Amino acid sequence: MIGLIFAAVGGYLLGSVPFGLVLTRAAGLGDIRQIGSGNIGATNVLRTGRKGLALATLLLDGGKGAIAVGLAWALAGHDAALVAGFAAVLGHNFPVWLKFKGGKGVATTIGTLVAAAWPVGLAACLTWLVVAATLRISSLSALVALALSPVFAWFLAGPETAAMAAGLAVLGFIRHKPNIVRLMKGEEPRIGKKKG
Repeated sequence: MIGLIFAAVGGYLLGSVPFGLVLTRAAGLGDIRQIGSGNIGATNVLRTGRKGLALATLLLDGGKGAIAVGLAWALAGHDAALVAGFAAVLGHNFPVWLKFKGGKGVATTIGTLVAAAWPVGLAACLTWLVVAATLRISSLSALVALALSPVFAWFLAGPETAAMAAGLAVLGFIRHKPNIVRLMKGEEPRIGKKKG
């Protein structure tokens, strides 16, 4: 139990590092929360026109989920790894440093899945890429990948990982509620299009 608690706290703190905000400020672009959708994730960083910065944000946000899982697994085992990964996504979505107003956790979720069960993470990544390449809508790509990830996990990793993936999918859908509303209205912006 102590191991799970440490995994949860450590995962949350690691996940709460707002790389999108840190990188855009370091690049002299100001506060990413005042740009586009106001989100701190890679999709909104892309709206600044800085593709390299968006890619760095994507990799770092995914990396913190993967690192949380890897460290917890090495120190306390598989169950702790799943707890740490889920907590890392919570940290990204509700970071203590930003008054609990963070991102939507897609990259961190993917990183968590890759580290927890790489075939599941790979399948989710490929799903995102196929939908994004076809329809050019980031949020829809994320929602489809999130929805299918518990199915992938059930067949490729087992019930424990599937349960974590299901929890992350529910969290992801909740965080994407405004996007879902815009999708239903046909108003969701396409990838690469600046918003606002």
